[in-house]
Amino acid sequence: MRRLAARGAAGDAGEVAAPAADSTHCAQGRSPSPPRLIDVCAIWDTGVLPPTADWKGASSGVAGARLNEAETLSSIQEAQLERLEVATPCGPGSRERGPVLRMARQQLPPWVHAAILLCLLSLGRAIEIPMDPSIQNELSQPPTITKQSVKDHIVDPRDNILIECEAKGNPAPSFHWTRNSRFFNIAKDPRVSMKRRSGTLVIDFRSGGRPEEYEGEYQCFARNKFGTALSNRIRLQVSKSPLWPKENLDPVVVQEGAPLTLQCNPPPGLPSPVIFWMSSTMDPITQDKRVSQGHNGDLYFSNVMLQDMQTDYSCNARFHFTHTIQQKNAFTLKVLTNHPHNDSSLRNHPDMYSARGVAERTPSFMYPQGTASSQMVLRGMDLLLECIASGVPTPDIAWYKKGGDLPSDKAKFENFNKALRITNVSEEDSGEYFCLASNKMGSIRHTISVRVKAAPYWLDEPKNLILAPGEDGRLVCRASGNPKPTIQWMVNGEPLQSAPPNPNREVAGDTIIFRDTQISSRAVYQCNTSNEHGYLLANAFVSVLDVPPRMLSPRNQLIRVILYNRTRLDCPFFGSPIPTLRWFKNGQGSNLDGGNYHVYENGSLEIKMIRKEDQGIYTCVATNILGKAENQVRLEVKDPTRIFRMPEDQVAKRGTTVQLECRVKHDPSLKLTVSWLKDDEPLYIGNRMKKEDDSLTIFGVAERDQGSYTCVASTELDQDLAKAYLTVLADQATPTNRLAALPKGRPDRPRDLELTDLAERSVRLTWIPGDDNNSPITDYVVQFEEDQFQPGVWHDHSKFPGSVNSAVLQLSPYVNYQFRVIAINEVGSSHPSLPSERYRTSGAPPESNPADVKGEGTRKNNMEITWTPMNATSAFGPNLRYIVKWRRRETRESWNNVTVWGSRYVVGQTPVYVPYEIRVQAENDFGKGPEPDTVIGYSGEDLPSAPRRFRVRQPNLETINLEWDHPEHPNGILTGYTLRYVAFNGTKVGKQIVENFSPNQTKFTVQRADPVSRYRFTLSARTQVGSGEAVTEESPAPPNEAYTNNQADIATQGWFIGLMCAIALLVLILLIVCFIKRSRGGKYPVREKKDVPLGPEDPKEEDGSFDYSDEDNKPLQGSQTSLDGTIKQQESDDSLVDYGEGGEGQFNEDGSFIGQYTVKKDKEETEGNESSEATSPVNAIYSLA
Repeated sequence: MRRLAARGAAGDAGEVAAPAADSTHCAQGRSPSPPRLIDVCAIWDTGVLPPTADWKGASSGVAGARLNEAETLSSIQEAQLERLEVATPCGPGSRERGPVLRMARQQLPPWVHAAILLCLLSLGRAIEIPMDPSIQNELSQPPTITKQSVKDHIVDPRDNILIECEAKGNPAPSFHWTRNSRFFNIAKDPRVSMKRRSGTLVIDFRSGGRPEEYEGEYQCFARNKFGTALSNRIRLQVSKSPLWPKENLDPVVVQEGAPLTLQCNPPPGLPSPVIFWMSSTMDPITQDKRVSQGHNGDLYFSNVMLQDMQTDYSCNARFHFTHTIQQKNAFTLKVLTNHPHNDSSLRNHPDMYSARGVAERTPSFMYPQGTASSQMVLRGMDLLLECIASGVPTPDIAWYKKGGDLPSDKAKFENFNKALRITNVSEEDSGEYFCLASNKMGSIRHTISVRVKAAPYWLDEPKNLILAPGEDGRLVCRASGNPKPTIQWMVNGEPLQSAPPNPNREVAGDTIIFRDTQISSRAVYQCNTSNEHGYLLANAFVSVLDVPPRMLSPRNQLIRVILYNRTRLDCPFFGSPIPTLRWFKNGQGSNLDGGNYHVYENGSLEIKMIRKEDQGIYTCVATNILGKAENQVRLEVKDPTRIFRMPEDQVAKRGTTVQLECRVKHDPSLKLTVSWLKDDEPLYIGNRMKKEDDSLTIFGVAERDQGSYTCVASTELDQDLAKAYLTVLADQATPTNRLAALPKGRPDRPRDLELTDLAERSVRLTWIPGDDNNSPITDYVVQFEEDQFQPGVWHDHSKFPGSVNSAVLQLSPYVNYQFRVIAINEVGSSHPSLPSERYRTSGAPPESNPADVKGEGTRKNNMEITWTPMNATSAFGPNLRYIVKWRRRETRESWNNVTVWGSRYVVGQTPVYVPYEIRVQAENDFGKGPEPDTVIGYSGEDLPSAPRRFRVRQPNLETINLEWDHPEHPNGILTGYTLRYVAFNGTKVGKQIVENFSPNQTKFTVQRADPVSRYRFTLSARTQVGSGEAVTEESPAPPNEAYTNNQADIATQGWFIGLMCAIALLVLILLIVCFIKRSRGGKYPVREKKDVPLGPEDPKEEDGSFDYSDEDNKPLQGSQTSLDGTIKQQESDDSLVDYGEGGEGQFNEDGSFIGQYTVKKDKEETEGNESSEATSPVNAIYSLA
């Protein structure tokens, strides 16, 4: 049988042999040995041989580990048991049948059952397609629902309704919906739309409508040409917060010491409101074991006291969606008492009730009533049992379970021991519980019978099945519940019974078996399991792919590794059918596996300890029936970096020169870097220090130079450390005695290290101290080195007083220890002792998990999970690895998991900035570590959307007020807002001003520079990614803006400026002419109309007018010229009107005559007499103008 996988084909973990014959897994396609081998895969193909439990005593290993899975398979065609056939192996294409072998079920040996199990388990072991985008986009895939709303979807009536449905597939799926099991035509309802590239429904009420009209049961269908996937049936309900019914409550009269229940009876909301009691002045009601609120919302008084009259009592209901609190009319208490004075000193009286004349009573139950009751709870929910009792004095409540103890890990007491809560109820929590209420007058008990039912829950949820043509597989849908759920299979959303027949498919209860699948077998199957308490719906597609092998890693990689280290060469590949992978070195024909090499199932080759001869070119070859692919990895082995001349501890006098040596040997092909640390911090090399390749020199040593100096020799592959301590001595007087004059030095190194009392987690280390060199040894430091994670690196293990030379060392599992000891006195540290012999502890599962687990997005569509890797002393076993789990927070998604050998993992294709729950668990070959803590991480951030409802208001001509709301999609943590604004007046634009605000600020006031200009504002929100989409608004226009704009536009035009200049010049010229005329007198001779005949020399115009000359410089007769140029009448009876053309004369504002003198004919005379009058200078100016 062939299987599709994106990892290496290493086969199953074990083989099962028949008696007296060698047999391998039948899926490998080998022929059976003649003597007693039966082709168990062929037996299974007949559908007549279900496995039984009889084989358990005869096999172990893989078969034993998978017993539970095999036992779940249903029997198939009981009547065919006797028609057992011997056939060829069950590989693809092997369908010939041999002679019939009749066997009874009880005669089958155990090894046959085990072999059947292995053949059965080989069905359908398929995994997901690799996440490589090139493969994802190339391969076809049926649809898969990736996101959907919860089954009970309660929405806020004030918001638009959103029903989520998203799916992936290739080609991209299309979506449609049903409502109440009928097709929901979205196109016919203008309020309903579907998001782009998604099936999410959006029902918009901005233009009106009632959300209650859309309540019902919705289901989403995602379809492409390879099948149809279904969402859960989503029950849409609109949140309700009804008002409290109006009622008038009479005062409650009660005798002091009597029990009392104040009923709340809140209005039925959706979801149910949260109940709490307060006074009408909104002061909380103090609760204790005498006065407390029950789970049903009622307020219980075990006995009423006089001080209970000091307040009233009002029940309050807080509704979740509307965030409103409704208050019931308050109860008023009237307590009848034998002791009317409420003396506060009696509250602490040892016998308070007797002091107040209250009769003592035995307990009785206020809730629940009677001596027994029953309660049903669903598996996985919380069980809440409640007992509230009355009595004087106030009774104490205790809880018990008949026939056993309360589950201490899940049980907790609430409400002053009146309530017992058991979290995450399971079947073993069913039984009889009783509460005991007691006071000094007696006791009473109430028994509660608890029945645990269960909505369906998965035992084996069907998984996507990806096969190659001709392969076999199976889908298993196992669920449990109470009552036992029923299972219904569907294909592409239709019942399986009504689907077209498929000869390659067989349904056996909770299992669908596929044989010899072909491309046409692609579909999406649904398993619906339900009982009276709920249902589960799972989609699992069957995809048939035919893909030749492909390598997924870059070609011709170069791997450099340090000598004697462990390394792993990766060769990820993909193909369908699943390729077989082999490794070769330097083109040799032998396959690398075993000994110093180990090939993992994912195709990686591990070299347990690198030697010089391991250097070379490694080739991995993946092969299936469609072809082969290969890749090469070049391995270079480098010498380790070692400090062979370490710096030594020194004692120096102040002002002297000290040199610390550090000579290093390293691989010449690697770049060496030598640096120094002082007291484990980077050393600043000042002008008193000189750093060379093999030493550090300190000139003029001072007291501040005292401390530890560490030489760090590192390359890009490894590093080595060596530490020394420098002691600086101050100037001292001449010693006064012989002992003080003896020179002091560092102690000699300890010797003869010996390991005794060897235990699994400890060992005793003994050593012989060296000479203290005239300075007593104060401490011993024990160091260790292990050869697995950091060979050659010594770590401090423990520190002991200088008076001991033997100590018990606590050890970690699976560490190959080697110890050495360093002695310390006031002068410095000794050289390390020679190392002890090695001691390896046995392995164990990890007892801790990695620390500093974080989840942070490095891009907008990913989340990088990192942690601090565990060291050798916490690994506890070989092949330390990490199980990384993650899922969306506050969803019902199942955990995603992957096994990682490094210290990071990147989750791709994540939504923008959503919280994830993360767990990282350590695992080695001995088992898993403890359950890890859950850490909250976030996927990557993106640019935020534009701020909402950006409003610009102008209350007056001096200020402009800006207000806005936060973006609808922040896409991360908002770091602030950026406001850019500029003043403009027509075509004139001022300088842009930029303001940055904190993320909490949503208001700003702008002081106007002038009352005429307008302002243009651009506002955007910021995350750490940058500024998002901006929104632009302008300030309102002032009332006279149009006039101002016209003025400004005309005043700046060139033609207007030229016209004004011309008019000004013309006016200036006219003024000059008038001035000249006035200076010459401005007088004109006029002939009398009757007395002076017109001479022949007087010119006459064609139109009858005359040209008047001023050559005589004489004024008009009968008139004189005023200073302002007007003509005044003097002793004349003639009217000026007689000289005008019409009957009415025209005068200027100053009274001067307007017009020209013309010839007036006298109608009564035969001869016309003509006369003329001179025009005044002012009128001349007006006429010219």
